[in-house]
This record gives sequence, structure tokens and C-alpha cells, in this order.
Amino acid sequence: MAHVPPRAAGRRSGAPAEAGGGMITTARSWKGAAMLTARYTVFRAREPRRRRWSLEDRLAALPRQGLPLETGVEIRWNDHQVPFVEAAGERDLAVGLGVVHGHLRLFQMEIMRRLARGRMAGLLGPVALDVDRSLRIVGFSRAVEEIRQGLPEETREWLAGFRDGVNAVIESADEHPEEFRLLGAAPEPWTLADLVAIGRVAASDFSWKVLRRLLPHSDRENWPAAWQRLIAEGGSPVPSYAGDGRSPGTEDFLAAFGRSGSNSLAVAGERTKSGAAMIASDPHLGVMLPNLWLIAGMRAPGIHAVGLMIPGVPVMALGRNEHIAWGGTSLHAASSDLFDVTDLPDGEIATREETIPVRWGGEGRVTIRECAYGPIISDAPMLGLPKNRPLAMRWIGHDPNDEISAMLGVQRARNWDEFRGALDGFAAPAQTMVYADVRGRVGKAIAAHLPRRGAGPPADIVRKREFLDHWSEIVVGSDFPAEFAPERGYVASANNRPPPSDVPVGFFFSSNDRVDRMNRLLDGLSEGGPDDLKALQRDVAMPSSERIRRGMLEVLDNQAADTPDVVGALATWNGRHEAGSRGALAYELMVHHLLRHLHAAYELALYLAAWDLTAQLARDLEELPRRRLEKAATRAARDAQSDFRRHRTWGAIHRMRLEHPFARVPVIGRSYRFSDDAIGGGNETLMKTAHGVARDTHRVGLGQVARHVSDLSDPDANDFCLLGGQDGWLGSDSFNDQYTLWREGRYVRVPMSRSSVAREFRHVVTLSPAGAGYGEHRHG
Repeated sequence: MAHVPPRAAGRRSGAPAEAGGGMITTARSWKGAAMLTARYTVFRAREPRRRRWSLEDRLAALPRQGLPLETGVEIRWNDHQVPFVEAAGERDLAVGLGVVHGHLRLFQMEIMRRLARGRMAGLLGPVALDVDRSLRIVGFSRAVEEIRQGLPEETREWLAGFRDGVNAVIESADEHPEEFRLLGAAPEPWTLADLVAIGRVAASDFSWKVLRRLLPHSDRENWPAAWQRLIAEGGSPVPSYAGDGRSPGTEDFLAAFGRSGSNSLAVAGERTKSGAAMIASDPHLGVMLPNLWLIAGMRAPGIHAVGLMIPGVPVMALGRNEHIAWGGTSLHAASSDLFDVTDLPDGEIATREETIPVRWGGEGRVTIRECAYGPIISDAPMLGLPKNRPLAMRWIGHDPNDEISAMLGVQRARNWDEFRGALDGFAAPAQTMVYADVRGRVGKAIAAHLPRRGAGPPADIVRKREFLDHWSEIVVGSDFPAEFAPERGYVASANNRPPPSDVPVGFFFSSNDRVDRMNRLLDGLSEGGPDDLKALQRDVAMPSSERIRRGMLEVLDNQAADTPDVVGALATWNGRHEAGSRGALAYELMVHHLLRHLHAAYELALYLAAWDLTAQLARDLEELPRRRLEKAATRAARDAQSDFRRHRTWGAIHRMRLEHPFARVPVIGRSYRFSDDAIGGGNETLMKTAHGVARDTHRVGLGQVARHVSDLSDPDANDFCLLGGQDGWLGSDSFNDQYTLWREGRYVRVPMSRSSVAREFRHVVTLSPAGAGYGEHRHG
């Protein structure tokens, strides 16, 4: 019999009512840092050295009897703690999935719930009060109650079952995750509204990053010309990069869970060895442990699927069923508009106050102002928007949309028409969805709700108030062009600009580097197999770098003697950002120093905030006066030479540091750091490992955090890998066990057939309803 962990202090009766943990752990003041450090240190002193939790230990902790089930549930687990849940009915299946999510990611789910509700201060104290004020003003939960009341009965039952499964884990737990214990907190029961609310966090809008980065520059004298240039070029703003390479913290709380990147492709049967379609997807999100995805399989009458799920969201965001497969990338759609409400009469602005529980500090208050144009988000302290210009935000996520029902429809879809029909209910976050089916066909469609804007780009980053009329009619995915069974035999998406349509989709898209690279590799694919798609997911070539490399060498032709290392490495570079590459290091150092010498700080701030960096630098090299370029390049090469001799290879400064958010807490942080390795890739390589403009050691802040490849000729040929591991429980053998697989290009297979699941998922836990005796935990 496996060891059952003893009841922990986290269950004691004196545990604070406010529970939770911290994805947002960055203290914004010395006072907050000291408070957190003292609290954590006290609890750390009480804890023994973190024990190792084997797979048997972890599975023994699952609730197994007295669950809110009609019949029973069997959960099979493989050696990486990936579950396959099977039930006789859909509600029981949902209960089983709730048990899985609660078991693996309870603390992570708690943070998402607190973000959605604006309740971080109830855990972290006064240091998080401005975070909560900002979250409540933005209003993730604004439409939650209306959504909950309007749910179809089938979806309501599904969510209720999932909720009951999560709560069963909380109620039966003998020990809570380490984060709860260190904070002296305990998880609270979940409600249906909580589940709807965290779906709103997962729907956070890409365009918020754009607006927040650009607005501080909008009062500059040259802003009108800069804005027009930005819009005309459809440039890629900073979200394609990763700023200073830090983990998501308070400054990025709005987009911590948003899908700002990703690659997805599908190959039709005429290009594959098997004659069936294949699909491959790799979502790009903030790099952290635990991962923001988990892998799962499920089966009940009417639902049979495997794929990747967001913790606390009970649907397969990407994966496959018996008939079709699906993936997706962020559309970078304009799902929000800002309105200047400076002259709006006071009578048109409603004001209310809300109370915010504050741990160790009583309570705080926030004043929320709303109008017909949405909440006045310039009041949000964490956004750093101009206070002398009241700005309201209209966001599609404030409407009562139901993405859970839409994705349940996708999970059940059997063909292209059913797939597209289900997606019409999907509003946010706007996605480009990729499709493949067992008949060998592939397709690509938009999943979004957007206002019927007029043709042409916006005149400014902030709209005039009459533009609100465009929001009186909302268009859905089927109103936009789609692609099905294309002649070229594949579809690919990488956050690039979608095809033209009557209604503008957005104005800020990623460069074509990744999609061009996919197109080039897929054009040459004949009789391809899954291994070809897996190799593509690890590709580290960046096509646009060749244009910039040639331009830099042209203006450096007289510098080889003075800066031989940099010029020599740049001249022989193959354009691949490999960890051991000297050329990639020389390229990145030259980009950093050349930008600094070409542009004054005033210009450079807007340059880095707004445009596709590679395209903009390439234009500089082609259009700026030759003398100016040579002077700047000479200085840049000299600076780069010194840096190059210190570092030698790209991987020496480009690091994959996997850590828990607690790693940034003083004193105890080192216990939450798990790797610091040289890594290849870059900002716009297919294996995305994003970084800021770099000259020194930095960490990857955003990148390829999961992989999926399925060959639809075989129901068992479904391969997944997480950057990290399945289990959010610190000390678990499955906490970071897939990191080596990720680095080596290996995958975890998740079959669909009963015989393969029984053979490969050997650890079995059965859940039984009340009055049905004991559930079973066996290895077989």
C-alpha cells in the first residue's frame, strides 16, 4: 500500500479564511518585500526539507470513495502522471476531470481565480492592493453572472461536475500544496461562477499589451506620424519579444495567462506517408513552473479526446478526437477599443465602491467608474496610463459570451462544418484555429467576436466617442474568410496577418518569419511523417536575420581588422540560433549596439515599444545615409567585440531558467529554481525562446511551453510534451520530468484506443460514488 501523507498544518482550524497563493509574487515596495520574506521565512523554518513525492505517493492522495458520481470513474495514469479519464456518462467524466485538475494544479487554479476576482491582497497583503484595484477596474468578472445564468443545461451540468470534482480534492486532502502551507492558507470551495471567471482571465486580450506599451508615447510631438507608420506597417509590438526576460510579474498581470503567441499547422493527406492528415501545435506563453498547460485524455459516450487543457478550464484547448484534430494561435485581433471620455458629462458616468479584503491589513476600497464606453481603466493604478486623460475600454470579454460551450462543441465535432459551427460561439481570446480530419483534409478559420468596424486603420490609438456605434453589431468567426482543403496541401499559422476581409480583424501582427519558415519547410514535404513535424517544432532558423546580417556586413567591410571576432563570426553564420553558435551571438550583440548607436534614447524607446524590430532595422540599413550607418556600425562592432570575447556563444547569455514564481522571493527563492541551461532559438524562430534586445546573460521570458503532434491515420499517434511537467506539487517526480524530453525533442504518447491506454497507462485509480464502497488504487 502506498504511503498516505499525514494531515498537515494547512488543514488546521486556525487557517486564515482568505486562501490562495501567488503567481504575482513580485513585491513592489521594500515594505511588501519585507512582509513576504518574514512570513515565508517563518513558515519555511517550520517545514522539514522538502520531501520527494513519488508517483505512488501522489496517486495515493487522490479521493477515491464517496464522490458525487452516478456510477464511477476510472482514471489511468502513465509514468509522467498524465491521466486518461473514463466514465459511463458525461457528468461523471467532468467530475473525474475536476479531480484531475484539483489534484495536479490546485494552487495554480487558486491564483487564476484570485486574478479573475481581484482578490490577491487577501493572500499577499497590502502589497497586492493596487493589483486588486486594477483587476476590478478592468473587470474580468463583469459578465460572469450573466454568462452563468445563460449557460445551456448541458454545459451547466458539465461545469457543475467539474466543480464537484475539484471540491472533492479539497475536502478529502490530508495535505495541501506547499505554497498554501508556506502562506498559512487553505483553499476555498469552488463555485460555478469561479469556473466561468477564470475562463475570462484566459481570454485576456492581446491588444492590451499594445495599448499599454504605446500610450505613454502618445503625447509626443511626433506621435501622429509614428502612429500612422505603425498602423501602415502592421508592425509587431513588444509582445513578440519578452522585454527584460523576467517571469510574468505584476507589470504583466493582465496578460500572464493570455495567448500572445503560438505556431500551428496541419498537413493534408496528399503530402503524408500514411495518406492521412497530421497536425502540430506549440503554444507560446510565459516560461514558468508549473506549466500553464496540462495533458489529459478523456472518454465517455459522446466525448473521446486527448489534448492540452488550461488548469481550471474543463475543455481541450487543442488536441484531437476520433474524427478531427484542432490547434490554434493568437489572432492578435483588436478585441478592445479605448475611448477618450474627458468631456463626458458626470451624469453619464456611474460610480460604485467595492471592498477588498487585505491580509494583515483589514480591508481596502476601490472606486470603479463605468460608462457606456466601458470601465474607465485609466483609473487602474497598475496600468500606468495618463491620469489627466480619462480612458474607457470596450472589450468583447465584457459581453456574456460562452467559450466553454463552443469548445465542448469542438471536442464533439466530426467534420469541418461542425467545427466551424461550434467556433461561432467562441469570442475571446480571438484565435486562428487550425483543423485536420481523418479523411486527410485540413483547414484554417477564425474564432472571434469583433465589432463591425469600418474599412481602414484607426486615426489614433484612442478612438473618438462616435466610434462606439461600430460596436452595435458584432461579427463572428463565420463572417470572416476561411480556408479548407487548399491546393498546396497544408495550412499554417504563426500570429501573422490574416487574409483581407470586409471587417478589419486587427492592426498589429507578428512578422512573417515563423510562418514563412513553416511554409518553406512544408513546401518541401512529401510523404512526410510525425518526425518531420517534430523536427520543425525545434527549428531555430530566423529567415529575416539574413537580410540584416548582409546589411551589417556591408557597412562593416572596413572593420574586420579591428573587430575580427564579431565580423568573422557574423560573416560565417548560417542564420540559425543554435545554443553553441558564435554567429548568433555576434548577430544579437550587433543588433543591440547598432540600435543604440543609430537612435537617441528618445527615438529608441518608441522604436522598441512599437515595431517589428527586424523589419525596422532592415529598413534602417537600406534607407539611412551611408555615412551615418558606417559611423554607428563601427562603434557598435567595437562594443560588440568586447562582449563577444566575454561570452563566445549564444547559449552563454541565452538561458532557459525554469523556476517557480516564489523564486523571486528573497531568502527562500533559491529553493524554487530548477534549471539554468544554455538554450537555442530566439524571438522569431519556430522554437520560440523570446528575449529582449540582449548583450548580457538573460532568461527566456516567453516561448514554446508545450508541443503537440498527431497523425490522424492512427488513433494512438498523439504525442505531447510540456516545458516542465504535469504535476504542480513541489517535490513531485512529475513536477519537471518532461524538461529533459523537451530539450531532446522527445514526447509523451497519449493513445486513444482502450487497449493502448490499458497497456501504457498502468497506474489505475477508480473513483466510486457515495455508498458504493471503496474506490481502488492499483498498478497493473
